[in-house]
Amino acid sequence: MAARVDHAVVAGTFSLDGETFDVDNNIWVIGDDAECVVIDAPHDVDAILAVVGERTVRAIICTHAHDDHVRVAPALREAVVAPILLHPDDKPVWELTHPDELWDVDLADGQTITVAGIELKVLHTPGHAPGAVCLYAPELGCVFTGDTLFNGGPGATGRSFSDRPTIEASIREKLFALPGETVVHTGHGDDTTIAAEAALLG
Repeated sequence: MAARVDHAVVAGTFSLDGETFDVDNNIWVIGDDAECVVIDAPHDVDAILAVVGERTVRAIICTHAHDDHVRVAPALREAVVAPILLHPDDKPVWELTHPDELWDVDLADGQTITVAGIELKVLHTPGHAPGAVCLYAPELGCVFTGDTLFNGGPGATGRSFSDRPTIEASIREKLFALPGETVVHTGHGDDTTIAAEAALLG
């Protein structure tokens, strides 16, 4: 059974610093016919379960802890009986949405998560959020960037816990070191490639 990437889009809201916005989030599920991991848990458990199907979920991996990426993580954890993984630097962001619940496993830069015979390498890429991570799957030729890198440039840094020079440094150091043809699967919006974004950012 070959590993694959499954995808859906779900609508909801993002709230921070007293403002709320309508957003569409990408759901990414990586695995084969038997097992998978879910990247982020936005808005709607049923929508995520529809992508998962009958597979065993090994982990719920959070790219960062903004509410539109972790809002239903505890409910999804209960539904699929799988641990939530988050970088500990995002604890203050997580607590804005889930003050009474914690994630299960800390992510660390350079860590490898294996599912369906492929490896996902954790790249700590702070800037959009202090504990933001990207997940690089070399066998699949892609990287899951959450809100660190979009089609068109870096993620937003105009709100609490974010910093533009930090995100640009993360992107240049961790992401632009990947092969140019690497497909970038983002937290919102369309795919891009490392080469296309490197050309834009310069």
